[in-house]
Parts: sequence; structure tokens; C-alpha cells
Amino acid sequence: MGLVLFPGDGDVSSPDVSWSYTGFGVFRGWLACVEGFALDSMQGFGGLREWSDVSTVLSPPLDHPDDGGPDLTAAECAVMLPRLRGIADGSGRDGADPLQQRHIDDIRQLVVVLQFCVENDVELIFG
Repeated sequence: MGLVLFPGDGDVSSPDVSWSYTGFGVFRGWLACVEGFALDSMQGFGGLREWSDVSTVLSPPLDHPDDGGPDLTAAECAVMLPRLRGIADGSGRDGADPLQQRHIDDIRQLVVVLQFCVENDVELIFG
């Protein structure tokens, strides 16, 4: 059992990205670190820090239930795309440890899914 992020277009052949629940937790923790904060310091993840204290366009997927919860709109996807591309492009393949490389590959897959959502004006579903 795992988590899949996919476009809400009803087409099972559309791009998606998936993780185990544990893998998504590790990915999300790494992404929060890249954004300059520890996910476990945040409300909802064992900490006391409020999400309003964090300034990142990546808050929607970071502060989201593992599955279910509100879908992300195409507009929210569009806002996140430049930052995710920047992280992926700024993290060179040379010398990256295997886990970091996996996270970068996951970001690249997520970018494909988000771009599809934007181009087709459909929501991103956590399922």
C-alpha cells in the first residue's frame, strides 16, 4: 500500500508519481529541509511551529494529509512548479548520494504530473 499523486482527469494513463507512505514521509522531510525548516518541528508533524510561520510555495504538499484531504488546484500546481524545477536543476547528479538522487528523481516525476495538471486545468489528487 502506498501513496499516489495523480491528475484528477479520470484517465488512468495520465502521469503519476508514487511512494510508500514511509518513502513519502522521508521525501517530504527532505523537501522541508531544502526549504530551510524541519518538518518534525511543524504542527501536524509533532512540532509546535505553525505553518503560517513558514514561507515556501511548497506548503500545500508539505502540509497535507498523506492521502485524502483537499485536492490541489491547477493554480497551486503552477505556483509550485518553478521552485521544484529549481531544486531539481540545482541539485547536480554528480556526487549526490543515492537517497538524494532518488529525491531529485521524484521531484522530476512530480514536475511532470504538476505540469500535466496545469496544462489540462485539473486538480492534483493525493490517493
